[in-house]
Amino acid sequence: MTLRVIAIDGPAASGKSSTAGRVAERLGWAHLDSGALYRALTLAALDESEAGGGRTRAGEGGEGWRATQIIALAEELPVRLVLVENVFRPEVAGVDVEQAIRGERVTQHVSALAAVPEVRTWVNTQQRRAVEGGGGRGVVVDGRDIGTVVFPEAPLKVFLTATPDERARRRLSQRGQAVDDALMRSESQALAARDAADSTRAIAPLKPAPDAVILDTTALTLEQQVTRVVELARGLFPG
Repeated sequence: MTLRVIAIDGPAASGKSSTAGRVAERLGWAHLDSGALYRALTLAALDESEAGGGRTRAGEGGEGWRATQIIALAEELPVRLVLVENVFRPEVAGVDVEQAIRGERVTQHVSALAAVPEVRTWVNTQQRRAVEGGGGRGVVVDGRDIGTVVFPEAPLKVFLTATPDERARRRLSQRGQAVDDALMRSESQALAARDAADSTRAIAPLKPAPDAVILDTTALTLEQQVTRVVELARGLFPG
């Protein structure tokens, strides 16, 4: 049976989650944002660190994450993905944390935690279990290593790109901030630095899969990029 997964990867603010969510809606599939699980795990680790005297974190600034304790905490609470209608929602101890994980507190630390090899292995396993437990329905999964590591056998892999300036503009607009030159420069530089870190890390570096379709979204509207991915999907997944 053909694996019914569409893998959408790309750098920060390239439109992965927005595109994946809309593509899933158009196809009647489910949507899984892999970043949400990393964020939920980060939230759980931060809460435990602050409440329990640092059991999960050895150092400040996101350094020295204790992988064994974090994974044990994730299993104990648990931290998991739950399919609600057509979206996999992150839960911590049975509580929907979709809103809580988007704050700056989690954003500051999620990259450090996601760089821990044991954590990545755990998250990848949970994602595969979530998809495999979906009863054979199609799932659109977005992240940074979905097509290269998590679902390398996915029939359709798409790698979204856009210039740092365009991604900076989108990120600022998303936050509701005025898009002025100074903020654009600052955000663009931050995104370029994140690209460099993600692309050169030893574990699951950010890169397109050899058979991925590269889609530059710099000059595309969200609807245009969604339409392009849907067209590709319908050519591979008839019916």
